Amino acid sequence: MRLLRRAPWLLLVLAWLGTVGRVQAHEVRPAYLELRARSETRFEMMLKLPALGGRPLQVRLDMPEGCRVEQTGAQDTPGAVVIVGRVTCTAAPYGRTARLAGLQNTLTDALVRVVQPSGEVATLRLTPDNPDFAVPRPTSRLDVFRTYGALGVEHILTGFDHLAFVAGLLLLVGSFRRLLATVTAFTLAHSLTLSAATLGLIHVPQAPVEALIALSILLVAVEVVALSQGTVGPIARHPARIAFTFGLLHGLGFAAALREAGLPSQEIPVSLLAFNLGVEAGQIAFILTLTAGAFVLQRVVRTPRATALRLAGYAIGGMAAFWFIDRVSAILLA
Repeated sequence: MRLLRRAPWLLLVLAWLGTVGRVQAHEVRPAYLELRARSETRFEMMLKLPALGGRPLQVRLDMPEGCRVEQTGAQDTPGAVVIVGRVTCTAAPYGRTARLAGLQNTLTDALVRVVQPSGEVATLRLTPDNPDFAVPRPTSRLDVFRTYGALGVEHILTGFDHLAFVAGLLLLVGSFRRLLATVTAFTLAHSLTLSAATLGLIHVPQAPVEALIALSILLVAVEVVALSQGTVGPIARHPARIAFTFGLLHGLGFAAALREAGLPSQEIPVSLLAFNLGVEAGQIAFILTLTAGAFVLQRVVRTPRATALRLAGYAIGGMAAFWFIDRVSAILLA
């Protein structure tokens, strides 16, 4: 049985693409603050701020009263600026309110990590709506799990290139059984490379990976257009196999975001598992949203399947072509 027929799916995908067509994939990376305790009142600071359009976010650390923040250096890195310094307090700041000032004016979340001399780690996640935090002592594994799970959900739902790839696959699979097999293969593959790359078992330059991810989306879009003309290509014939192959590539892209956020040294398995599960939860939520929307649209909208399929393919392909040219240009001009 066809998966709710395809025309409602196509209209929903087109509507989603219309909301993100001008957004560059993964333009929002989390900011990252690490405070490494040397004593109850002295900390080394590292603040990593994403750079958009070559300019870092205007965010600074404000500590509780009685604490002084001193910047000692800054370094440009690909896509971010790293600020280092130290924090000196007249009394232990634990439990008192600090703030990432300026975060409320961005679309970027932030991870805060406080590392004790013993190696114990406390991890928090801040949002633009809530940039204040109580300076934490070491937290439980459950807190780490929640923090990195939420980061995984956020990453996939703001990773428009990965979502565009998934949307293209949905247009090609045809039946629920094939959809299940395809999503399972994609999930297994990117979980493998995400874990391996994050743990340092494989090392692949990130720039070519991002360019190849864009190329994989473009190939899917070409097949969607071909399907609108009645031609069934290799991806449509073997979606699970192709999804597994491309999923290995996309997992390397997920790993880059996790490396940027950093992993607590004492809780690497927990944080890695939580991030992975968060990515899957976000991906499933995206698929269910499209499925539910297609079910509703099927009852109220009648659109020629071939026309909608062709338009969706061109929309996905147009974005993918832009991402591919942009990323290849960045490699050649570096």
